[in-house]
Amino acid sequence: MADTYIWGTGRRKAATARVRICKGEGKIIVNNRAFEEYFPIPLTRKIIVQPLTTTETLGKFDVFANIAGGGSTGQAGALRHGIARALVKFNAEMRPALKKNGYLTRDPREKERKKYGLKKARRRPQFSKR
Repeated sequence: MADTYIWGTGRRKAATARVRICKGEGKIIVNNRAFEEYFPIPLTRKIIVQPLTTTETLGKFDVFANIAGGGSTGQAGALRHGIARALVKFNAEMRPALKKNGYLTRDPREKERKKYGLKKARRRPQFSKR
């Protein structure tokens, strides 16, 4: 492992990813497990490597991430956000490409809170005539 790590924090929905990148051969470790093992769905894996493929640095960095909260899709989005932020800290010239594709923008959509008198946030109780 290298001595110099670049940190980035990514968030999406209820998930938070703390990401470290360093020069390496391109391995991705998530919560001390292999990337392919932690994210078995190919679409989520594709989402995660998007910032690396956009900046053409896919095999050049090792990524170490700790993710907490949320589901698998939210965690994948948080990891993508964290990787993009770390890449910008490493080299500011990557910022326009990452910004253009929307990888640096935090997705503000959150779950709407449940209201009293309702079953969910907007779902009304079933109407019964008798």
